[in-house]
Amino acid sequence: MLKFFFKKQRQIESLLYDYLDNLKMTERHFSEALNTCLKNGVCSDFDFLRKQTHKFESKADDIREEIKALMYGKALIPESRGDIMGLLESIDEIPRILELILNMIKTQKLVTPDFIVSDIKELIEVSLESCDLLFKQVSALFKKSEELRSLVSTIDHNESHCDHIERRVITKIFDSDIDPFQKLQLKELIVNMGEISDQADRVSKRVNIISMKRHV
Repeated sequence: MLKFFFKKQRQIESLLYDYLDNLKMTERHFSEALNTCLKNGVCSDFDFLRKQTHKFESKADDIREEIKALMYGKALIPESRGDIMGLLESIDEIPRILELILNMIKTQKLVTPDFIVSDIKELIEVSLESCDLLFKQVSALFKKSEELRSLVSTIDHNESHCDHIERRVITKIFDSDIDPFQKLQLKELIVNMGEISDQADRVSKRVNIISMKRHV
């Protein structure tokens, strides 16, 4: 029975790492799609990368369901089932936001004015850095690495920096003389982009709480 328990535990941990790998691929294709859009507008290359983003997000969903089935099939790991499943659900909000942004650009045929392109690139770069640090933090949680705690403050700092960029870009948009309706569209897009780092920060704090509960 003990041998069976450890086999199932290793299975879950392996799936968790596969899940994180698919999220990294989702993030990579999102970044390439957005950069393509900022450079060339909504084009066939953008649409291909948007679909690839969805493909890896869907694969991550499938893996999450597989983990759920194993965990609720009495394949326990040291953390409680509720903590781990709640963590995965909150992580899953990140690829959902990435897809939402790309779909907004596609369906609303958004055109990004040149005067905010560099700001958007900075916002996305810092946001995706937070995601990378978060995936590293989650991996550290399952490896029981002390590295986990040092990542929390960096992600929190990035979130504050992204809030500053978000306010700066929105101010530029409304100070400009572009069409008022376009201003509202762009504001919604920037707010959703800012949500990437916000969610990474929320998940990071959740990971930290799970880690602290181990030592109680």
